[in-house]
Amino acid sequence: MDDTTVENTSLPHPPTPARRPSCRFCGAATMASFLDLGMSPLCESYVALKDLNSAETFYPLHTLVCTECLLVQLDEYVSASDIFSEYAYFSSYSDSWVEHARRYTVDMMERFGIGSESRVVEIASNDGYLLQHFVQRGVPVLGIEPAANIAKVAMEKGIPTEVRFFGMACASDVRARHGAADLIAGNNVMAHVPDLNDFVAGMSHLLATGGVITIEVPHLAKLMEFNQFDTIYHEHFSYFSLLTAERVFKAHGLRVFDVDELTTHGGSLRLYGCHLDDDRAESPGLARLRAWEADAGFGNLDHYLNFEEQVRETKRKLLSFLIEAKRGGKTIVGYGAPGKGNTLLNYCGIREDFIDYTVDRNPYKQGMFLPGTHIPICHPDRIAETRPDYIFILPWNLKDEIIGQLAFARSWGAKFVVPIPEPIVLP
Repeated sequence: MDDTTVENTSLPHPPTPARRPSCRFCGAATMASFLDLGMSPLCESYVALKDLNSAETFYPLHTLVCTECLLVQLDEYVSASDIFSEYAYFSSYSDSWVEHARRYTVDMMERFGIGSESRVVEIASNDGYLLQHFVQRGVPVLGIEPAANIAKVAMEKGIPTEVRFFGMACASDVRARHGAADLIAGNNVMAHVPDLNDFVAGMSHLLATGGVITIEVPHLAKLMEFNQFDTIYHEHFSYFSLLTAERVFKAHGLRVFDVDELTTHGGSLRLYGCHLDDDRAESPGLARLRAWEADAGFGNLDHYLNFEEQVRETKRKLLSFLIEAKRGGKTIVGYGAPGKGNTLLNYCGIREDFIDYTVDRNPYKQGMFLPGTHIPICHPDRIAETRPDYIFILPWNLKDEIIGQLAFARSWGAKFVVPIPEPIVLP
């Protein structure tokens, strides 16, 4: 780590950690503040009843932007092995996400000729939500998933899965034992990697000649435009624009040849990558998005420096709504226990004085308590039992799916609250 003090007084306040981090991609020592969300626990560190009176560890949640390569990033306060070796997020509990994976499978088979002679590797394969669709179509697959509890579920579905973190060493071993991959998939994993260079170098090594990489990442442009500050948490080490993603790929012998703009997770990019010497033509959509980001200012440091006040105002609006509702005698419960919800609740100081409980379909979380705020997590049936006035949707990216599941709540006049980009009440 470099302890050089930032001398440029035109930059906002310097990072609060005593150790000044260097950029995880380019190594530059000069970092500017992007957004400081104060102190927060790990967003997936759910608390058991027996531990409610025990101390919790809080870490700085302060995102920085590299003044050289413009990668927005969070320092590594906790190792990836501490976060992901035992994990509480199971992808299959979201019906819309499983359908997203099914459509992806069909698209890849049709577009790139993926079939029974191909090999597909998914990095951070979770509980097999995606690879199961390839297996059903007779495509050889391998999942790489560091969380043993989640990988076990995938293996029980008959999906070959290795319990390990992905990087250059893993890629070399997998290639030696199984051969190169014709398709490497990684959905919402590149942001979770503290050693970004090792991860992307591993993908480059594992990819077969003529093969394709698809990486889905939340788009930093959407985070900023729609105020999605709650998608910042310790498990997300990096936040990508197309600009920064292309720079990282190129540094490791890869290039992006196409991009899809997706609605998932509030707005994501699906990057299509290949080896630098691959003769695939670039898509018109890639050129358009590249030009749009340039016009929007993503190549200029100043573009990143005014986001914090926007977030503070959203906090004020949300607390004003909750205070008014509680003063009016209204009952409020949550739906979901996602990582983003824990960032939101801890930053805004929202506890049981505002939200009685939350519910989640994942049995792994039921009976636990949210980290930091200690709001209890119940089975979804609790909503019908207590008939609240407001249902506060924490995984707002799934609001349509959730509102459909809770259509019965309209029978007693319940209303839904979506907190991002600002508090909105839906009848």
